[in-house]
Amino acid sequence: MRFRPETWRPWLEPHGAGHVLDAGKECVSGPSGDRLISRDDLAAIRERAGDDPDGLRDLFVAVMVWGSGTTDGRGPWRTDAALSDVRIRSVLRTTCASVRRGDLSAAYSQFALNGVRRSFFTKWFAAVDDRGTESDRALILDDRVFHSLNALGWSSWEAAGTRHWPTRYATYVSTMHGWAGALGVTADWLEWLLFDLNGQVDADES
Repeated sequence: MRFRPETWRPWLEPHGAGHVLDAGKECVSGPSGDRLISRDDLAAIRERAGDDPDGLRDLFVAVMVWGSGTTDGRGPWRTDAALSDVRIRSVLRTTCASVRRGDLSAAYSQFALNGVRRSFFTKWFAAVDDRGTESDRALILDDRVFHSLNALGWSSWEAAGTRHWPTRYATYVSTMHGWAGALGVTADWLEWLLFDLNGQVDADES
């Protein structure tokens, strides 16, 4: 995802997180100074972070930058709000532990930071999950994915049998992995497809 470091720097440097903007690589096209950060870059930051609190915070910041790109002008202030929240180290540590032991419902229940809602904290779950491909790794559930699921006629609360959001998220992840296995694709590729479609799905032809 392309991002503009100069947009982010004033919001991150007061928190000592400006160095995260060096992640990724410089763009060879487009506005001068833009950089690109990929899922592979997030994985590399995760590997370096391990369980270190500062490393986890760097990963969280990188996820916010990656998820915002150049189109979400609210990303920097959302990130500032989260970094200013006194709960941040505890929330990142506890949710990381829950995700890595496969308890996605608990992770969803535990995440509470100013400025960060489901679309972004499930990006954090997906980025921090270091389990192998055999397990039901965490997936992103943002509004674009949700629009596509709804267009396909799939309801998270009906599938989960409850309106309890943590359970609905865990059900979404397990369902996506099941669909991916049946289709012979990876679950994160299927997630990307639903994101890309953004609800523009012909359920009769799916």
